[in-house]
Order: sequence, then structure tokens, then C-alpha cells
Amino acid sequence: MTQVQKNYVVDTNVLIENPNSILSLKNGNDNNIYIPYHVLIELNTLKTNPRLRHIVAKVIDVLLEHKDSINFIRNDSSISPFSEELVDNFILKEILSSSEIENPILVTNDRILQLQAGLSHINSEEFKDSKPFESESQLYTGFNDNGDQPLPNSFTWVDGKPMFHGPDGENRVIGYTHSPWNIKPRSMYQNLALELMNNPGVDVVSVQSDAGYGKTYLALASALYQVLEKRNFEKIFMLKPTIELGAKLGYLPGDIDEKMEPYVRYILDLVLKLHAQRPANKVFVDPEAHIPKYNPKKFEILPLAYVRGMNIENAFVIIDECQNLSRAEVRSLLTRMGEGVKCICLGDTSQVDNPYLSEANNGLNWIVRKFKGQSNYAHMVLKGERSRGPITDLVLKTKL
Repeated sequence: MTQVQKNYVVDTNVLIENPNSILSLKNGNDNNIYIPYHVLIELNTLKTNPRLRHIVAKVIDVLLEHKDSINFIRNDSSISPFSEELVDNFILKEILSSSEIENPILVTNDRILQLQAGLSHINSEEFKDSKPFESESQLYTGFNDNGDQPLPNSFTWVDGKPMFHGPDGENRVIGYTHSPWNIKPRSMYQNLALELMNNPGVDVVSVQSDAGYGKTYLALASALYQVLEKRNFEKIFMLKPTIELGAKLGYLPGDIDEKMEPYVRYILDLVLKLHAQRPANKVFVDPEAHIPKYNPKKFEILPLAYVRGMNIENAFVIIDECQNLSRAEVRSLLTRMGEGVKCICLGDTSQVDNPYLSEANNGLNWIVRKFKGQSNYAHMVLKGERSRGPITDLVLKTKL
């Protein structure tokens, strides 16, 4: 039985939610794809949106790559300046005025536009496979789920348990629980992140998660364990971008520690929490002080500007909020790492505060994109039912 060829007209929101939607709808050569000219006008406007421009760029790449098999429809008499209130009306006019489309089907996830299409006697349907755009650091979770050859330092599921594919070719089931500096992981994913952070064969580990899953806490616990107990490294460096919303860092009074204090107070809170779990006296000058100061021989927090020109050796390095670093900044930081360095890169690409970066074009995403598959690199996405507490759990569960 011959399948009837369908004529799909694709709306902007479908392309934004899934840039490859036209390939799914086309299904090889089974169906025809039509793009209204006003969809291109809308994309041209959205490309200036800092949260969407990387997705628009991906959409344009797909359209250009497949332009010979896509039909673009245009009604010169209805070309207008872009207006969110009117653009849908012009898309409908372009469909109605195009005599070449027999029985067009408007594919849109805009329900009001579906109603408007019905009033104009145009069939419409949702694109059921639409997914919010995810960055590389979100898509690659650290697990191999597609049956391909496992990447170095990744995990696969074996009889319901995670199997680690180590840098030396060893495969082992992780049936034990890590407890560096007397902390207990709250989820299986936290335990696997600790496996990577404490593995001597992995030099660089990146960790992606929403806020509240304990990225920084796990990294600090591993740092104290590796430096103070195992003595695998001499010192802990904490590197952090300072995205300033108020006074600039250089105009704040005091020395570097006092200038950094507003940006890194949460780090001191986490270190003191770990200190309460198990004494970490060596990281403080006076651990009994009301507000302890770090011992610079064992623990140092630095802004990015102070790292340029340094040569970091024999250290456990934590780079926090990598999503707020540019590719050039990440490259500059990582090329400061000399012999005997373990580097943990933390971030959440859905929370980019730097106005010049996006979910795709940021330091954390570039690390995953370029390092993925290397023998001394690993990545983990933290998730699960439990985060830092029941209120945070509620926020994550309801997607507030």
C-alpha cells in the first residue's frame, strides 16, 4: 500500500524546540516540508535574543544544509515588519496564498495558532517529538545508553548497577559507596561523581547539574580527602568567575580575600560544614576564629585575573561556575595546569549569568564538547529525587 505524501508547513516554535524537526517530518523523501517566509523573519528577530541565538543558529544551519529539499513559501503582498501579534496571521496568509501546497498541514505547538488555522480551514497538528534544547553537557550524562563502544571513564548499566569503564581498560561494577571526609552521597549519581573525582587516572572531571545537587560540596570533600588525608596533592585552589551585578570587584575595599568575600562566602560555609564533619584544621590559619581565614599554603580562592601567568602544580583545582566562563577563559585556565594536578570543573549550562554567553557557547559546554572521549577526562550529570533539602526538591520537581 502506497503511503500518501503529506505537505507539512513548519512553524517557528517547532524549529526552536527541535532544530532537527524538519528531518523527522520529512522522513526521508516521504513528505514535503514548507517554511513560510514570515518564519524566517521571526528567526531573524530571535537571533538577537541571548537565550535563543545559539538555537536559532542551529536552526539556520539545518535549513541551509537541507535548503534544496525544503520549499520556502512567500506572499509578497503580505510582507510586513515583524510583530509578535501579527506574524501568525501572515503565516496563515502565506499558506492560503500558496497554490502549490495541496492539503497543507501546519505543524505548530502554539494552540491559539491551531485554532486560528482551523478558522481558516487549514489542518494543523502538534509536533509530538519536540524537546527543549539541551546543551552538550546536559545531553552527555556520563552514561552510554545507545549500545555503542563505551567512552573512556563512562558508565553503563549492568543488571541495574552502574559499571565503570576506567582509563586503564578495566571494567568494574560500582557496588560500594564513597565517603570522602565522612560525607555520604545522597544519590547514586553523587557516588559516581565521587568515583571520578577520586580516580587517580582521571585528570579532568566536569560535573553538570541544576542548583542544589551538591556539586561544590562533593568537590570540596574530595579535595580535603585528597590533600589532607591521602596527601596526593599539596594544596587546594578554588577558581571562580565573578559576574558582578553591583559594585565592581576592583572598587571594593580591602585585600584580595576581602574583595572576594561577597562572591565566595558560600564556599566558606561549605568548608566549615565539612570541618564539622571531620576537623580540617590545616586549611585554616586559626580554625577557632569567629570567621576563620584560609591557610594560603593549603587553600586559596582566586579570581580569574590572578591565575594568568601562574603555573599550578601538585594541586587539587576546583573551577566553579564554568558556565560563566568563555571558551578562551577556560583555555587560559586549563593551560595553567602543570604536573600533578586534578581539575574539577563545575557548572549548570541552564544558568548562564554572563550576558555574552549562552547555554551552548560557554566554558562548561566547550569542555565537554572537546574533551569527551579522551582517556583522562570524565563527565557526570547529577540528578535524582533528593537535592540539598525538601524545599529545593520541591522546586526541582515542580520546575518552578
